[in-house]
Amino acid sequence: MTLTTSAAFTEPAPSALLLLGRGVDLASERGVECVGDLPAPSDPDLVERARAARAALGDRAFVLGHHYQRDEVIAFADVTGDSFKLAREAAARPDAEFVIFCGVHFMAESADILTSDTQQVVLPDLAAGCSMADMAAIDQVEEAWDVLVDAGVAEDTVPVTYMNSTAAIKAFTGRHGGTVCTSSNAHVALRWAFDKVGGLDGTGKVLFMPDQHLGRNTAVLQLGLSLDDCVVFDPRKPNGGLTAQQLKDARMILWRGHCSVHGRFSARNVTDIRAAVPDVTVLVHPECKHEVVTAADMVGSTEYIIKALDAAAPGTSWAVGTELNLVRRLANAHPDKQVHYLDSTVCFCSTMNRIDLPHLVWAMESLAAGRVPNRIVVDADDAHWARVALDQMLALPGY
Repeated sequence: MTLTTSAAFTEPAPSALLLLGRGVDLASERGVECVGDLPAPSDPDLVERARAARAALGDRAFVLGHHYQRDEVIAFADVTGDSFKLAREAAARPDAEFVIFCGVHFMAESADILTSDTQQVVLPDLAAGCSMADMAAIDQVEEAWDVLVDAGVAEDTVPVTYMNSTAAIKAFTGRHGGTVCTSSNAHVALRWAFDKVGGLDGTGKVLFMPDQHLGRNTAVLQLGLSLDDCVVFDPRKPNGGLTAQQLKDARMILWRGHCSVHGRFSARNVTDIRAAVPDVTVLVHPECKHEVVTAADMVGSTEYIIKALDAAAPGTSWAVGTELNLVRRLANAHPDKQVHYLDSTVCFCSTMNRIDLPHLVWAMESLAAGRVPNRIVVDADDAHWARVALDQMLALPGY
């Protein structure tokens, strides 16, 4: 492991970076690659333009910054957080005419669903998508449900979709009596879903989309189901690659999806960091693969990771398995601790990083000039049913 080290942060040297088209990590999940160089910092001259545009908009605009955004974007955010927290923060600002969401497309959709009709949600770059959300297309999910109907298990199956999904998938979930979950409350959502079909000791099932790893880790490590209770539905294969009997025997029907950043971390990364850093605590996100989560010391959502570092004792060493921008920010916020990036190669959320300062400046200057760029509007019917699923999540115990 080749590392460069500062007082507070350790990350792979540039020579360890997998450049686009020049190499892949064959040990990582198929389809998960590091997609190129870290983005260069924005032109410093844009900072003054950003300040001027933000001042011109004043209270008319509310800027949301996801934790995975770059520091130059976070500097202009009125609030930072994970996807659902930000959408709820937007809904709590009804006087803001414009909601500028520095995140990815599904997050802006959630903000549009939760905000009032008088508010307009803007995504600075429409190309800022989410590979995980895109792994569950609505036509694929509807076809999968037909497979469950044909297998005779649909009536005993409750869909649960992760927040990291499109509005269409959230709406599908609402139409079929399911709920949305976050990485923080997935165990509560799954328990609620199983209770609808006979409980954990019964034979009912959950169709969990689109991240198989969060679904598997939650079901096995928090609800006590076994790996044998889980099957993976692959939408690219006939009948999901499963027999009717496999569907009948399963308790968790996991969609074949994953996060292209968290899917990179491997058990080898954990072994290597333990060998390199004495007494290190390995802290990972539950979107990581099962073998990574079971090898780690602590597992939790983005907010959990932040709180864990905040509460950690000075002088402790940490290896964090989540998006690089956030790990760097945590390291800078805690110079009294050693913070390491878990992966042996640098990889960031490339779609999240499409929201850079030039795009944010363009969006704010356009709004100040009376033009609304890249407005995100969810179909009214999808918005209704997605809101049903989101409201069900908000009604879950302990939320």
